Amino acid sequence: MTTSQVLIGSLGAALIFVASPSANAEPRAVIELFTSQGCSSCPAADKLLSELRNDSSLITLSLPIDYWDYLGWKDTLAIPGHTARQKAYSHVRGDREVYTPQVVINGVAQALGSDRAEIEKAVAQSGHKATPLSVPVHVTVADERVTATLPDGVGDAAAGEVWLCPLSRSVAVGIGRGENRGRTITYTNVVRRWVRLGTWSGKNEIFTVPIDAIRSAGIDGVAVLLQSGSIDKPGAVLGASLASLR
Repeated sequence: MTTSQVLIGSLGAALIFVASPSANAEPRAVIELFTSQGCSSCPAADKLLSELRNDSSLITLSLPIDYWDYLGWKDTLAIPGHTARQKAYSHVRGDREVYTPQVVINGVAQALGSDRAEIEKAVAQSGHKATPLSVPVHVTVADERVTATLPDGVGDAAAGEVWLCPLSRSVAVGIGRGENRGRTITYTNVVRRWVRLGTWSGKNEIFTVPIDAIRSAGIDGVAVLLQSGSIDKPGAVLGASLASLR
């Protein structure tokens, strides 16, 4: 997986980086669903993710992939970086399991995306590790700016990459061909871009981004992830938060 495989928005001079006090946010898990409009097994997982989104302790994200496009329908929401991210996770875990619908929990566990019990089990197991979601990330939207506040790190959580994901909170797609032809499926919290804000070195920091720098059609929310590792070798999600742009 290379940097060019992930769709990264360059903010240039629009990004402001300063020191700041810590903030509070305590999600239980980040659930990334790798899904495809061309996969007949995925609608059940898409529906489950829409239900899990109602749990305020969970941060749920849809990451549409493109490797089933050859089956007769090109996924209208997929980006190559999602496919690359899913493969990178499998390499880090060492199991080489890449399929849809698959969820990755807190960057360290995986489960069948349509199996609620298996997902809950993976959430519990990932919570036994020391680092996942140990850093509160607080996101606010005000004065046409998105601000992410990160506090001092503790224990093993001492460094990570900070990513901002503009997303569409609900997208209904009518599918004309392939395994799901004739169906209209609603996708929730669909990640549309990956914007690398910078690195966190374990100190109190604020990242501020003008909304105009990330605004595009259909974008009405953002997620901010603090993750250990790198693009090529993603590790545990150390902290995360969601915010609406409306």
